[in-house]
Amino acid sequence: MIRVLVVEDDPMLLELNRRFVDKIDGFSVEDVASNGEEAIKSLKNKKIDLVILDIYMPKMDGMEVFRKVRKQNKVIDFILVTAANDTDKIEEALKLGAVDYLVKPFEFERLNQSLLHYKARKKLLIKKPFVSQEEIDQLFMGEYKEKEEKELQKGLHKFTLNRVKGFLNENKEALLSSENISEKLAMSKVTIRRYLDYLESIGDIQKKIEYGTRGRPSYRYKYIDKNKKS
Repeated sequence: MIRVLVVEDDPMLLELNRRFVDKIDGFSVEDVASNGEEAIKSLKNKKIDLVILDIYMPKMDGMEVFRKVRKQNKVIDFILVTAANDTDKIEEALKLGAVDYLVKPFEFERLNQSLLHYKARKKLLIKKPFVSQEEIDQLFMGEYKEKEEKELQKGLHKFTLNRVKGFLNENKEALLSSENISEKLAMSKVTIRRYLDYLESIGDIQKKIEYGTRGRPSYRYKYIDKNKKS
C-alpha cells in the first residue's frame, strides 16, 4: 500500500483530493495538511511514501516544504500542484526530483493517470532487480499503462470505471441493481449497465437473476472480493 499525504490549503479541494486518492486501489491517505508547517509535522510523525503537494500556501509554501525534505534526504516522492504555470518552479521541481507536476484546474482523470503511473513504476522497481531499456523508456517517457488500462474497452473511461468499481466495493455485502447504482452515482442507467457488463466480463462482479411477482427478471450485482479467503 502506498501511503499518501495530501497538502492543500483549500478545504474543499483538500477533501475532494483525499476522497479521490483513497478510492484508487493501492493507495491510502495517511494524513492531510492545510499548510506547509502542518505538512512538515506530518512527515516527521508519520510514514509517508508520496506527497501530493500544493505549492502556493500560507505560512510555508510547497516549494519550501519540498526543499526541506530533500535536504533531510528522506525517501519520499512528490507530485506538485499549482494554480500558476510557472516555468521556473517547474524546472526547480524537476531538479528536486518531483515525479509529476499538475496545473490547476486539472481533471481528476489526470491525477488518476499520475497515480497509476507512479504505482506502476514502484511495482516494477520493487519486483525486478534488473530492467530493460524498453521498460525504462516506458517509465520515463510516461507511456506505461497497467494491463487493465490496455484492455479497457473502447468508449469506457478509467475514472468512471473506478467510481463504479469503488461504489460496488464499498457495498460489497449487498446485491445491487443497476437502478440503485445509477441513482447513487448520478449516472444514466445505460452508462452504468455498460460498466457493469465490463466488470462482469473481467470477473470483478457477479450478476444474479431475480424474478419478480409477474415473472419479469431483474439483475442484481455484487462485488467479488478477490482478497477474501474462501
